Amino acid sequence: MNGPPQPPDDGYERPVGRARIPGPRGAADDLDPGHAPRSMPPLPPPVEGPPPPSHAVLKSLLGAWALAACSAEETQAVEDHLTECAPCAEEALRLRDAVGLLHPEETLDLKPLLRSRVLEDCLGKRPARIPVPVWASPYDTETARLDALLQDFGDSEWHTPVRLKWFEEERRRSQRTTVAGVIGHLLTVDGLIASALGLDDPLGPDAPKGGPTVRTEHFWGATPHPITRQVRDPWREQGHTLVRTVSFAGRGVAELAVDYGGFALPLGDAFLERAFECWVHAWDIAEAVDYPYEPPAGPHLHRMIDLAARLLPGALAQRRRAGLAAPPRGLVAAGAPGRTLHLEIEGSGGGGWDIALDSPGAKPSPERTVAEIALDGIEFCQLAAGHISPEEAAVGQHGDREAIRDVLFAAASLSRL
Repeated sequence: MNGPPQPPDDGYERPVGRARIPGPRGAADDLDPGHAPRSMPPLPPPVEGPPPPSHAVLKSLLGAWALAACSAEETQAVEDHLTECAPCAEEALRLRDAVGLLHPEETLDLKPLLRSRVLEDCLGKRPARIPVPVWASPYDTETARLDALLQDFGDSEWHTPVRLKWFEEERRRSQRTTVAGVIGHLLTVDGLIASALGLDDPLGPDAPKGGPTVRTEHFWGATPHPITRQVRDPWREQGHTLVRTVSFAGRGVAELAVDYGGFALPLGDAFLERAFECWVHAWDIAEAVDYPYEPPAGPHLHRMIDLAARLLPGALAQRRRAGLAAPPRGLVAAGAPGRTLHLEIEGSGGGGWDIALDSPGAKPSPERTVAEIALDGIEFCQLAAGHISPEEAAVGQHGDREAIRDVLFAAASLSRL
């Protein structure tokens, strides 16, 4: 007779009724109470991002991308698109090249102020026992900058043609030479200061009597062979010697007269004049070899412009004696106020100067100003160097036209070979 299964007769006493320990069953996630498979809950729908930009939108972003003006997301979208679209990739390359032309050309030269800042910092920590005079500092800096430009020149660069320009007899003049010839010119004219200080003249004991032009032409014609890079060492050594000599000489030496042939300058002004010419001719050399060259530091440029402004009354009087300028309209006693032109120089190194018109001995007077001139600092230096004519200078002017013309031509007459 069939009945419920009996427990085995193994000697153990088992409880009667329902078992206290349930038997094995499926996992609660897989089985429902009726041991039927449980269905999985539905997955949420995927979250969709914004659709990718269209070709037209990405193409319109190429200009901003080339200028690095896109957001990070736009930049990524454009760059992903450029890997797939050849026309846009070509356009992007053209735009990047065009953007490169908008940036100023970088120079490998150190910034003009960097040397001064380094020296100032070093001297602040350990002051020099023998400091360089303030009026000699521009010359020291400009010769060092030109020497840095020449440092890597090969033989071909030293023989590159250079055209020196100046203003004489109411018109522009020029002289063709080479890079080595320019350095020879600087060497011989710097020799005027060397002679004034009792140092050896680079032209030797047979140096001709005269100013910069006579000495330069003598140097250029002294040898039948072209001047070579060998001229650099004596030029640089002479520059070091000049700075070292005036540094040890003390304050009184600044008033020592330096004879330029037809005129003389105090030693302090002569150093500023040599700094100005060194920069101008370094500019000529850099232009000849197609290399960028920065103007002097602002404080040094200001000193050079100040020298030119102080020389203007004398240059105007000299032109008047030669019949090249209008006669004076009101001569006054030395030191008395006279007719005045106000010269305003803009930009780095600029400032304002009052120029006596009728006599170098007259005192400029704002109350007697009859004309005003405004010029950019670099353009004024180009005018004073004879690189541009008075008619070419972009001048803001107001007042007496005759006085303005005379002063502009006087500024150009400061130039020479």
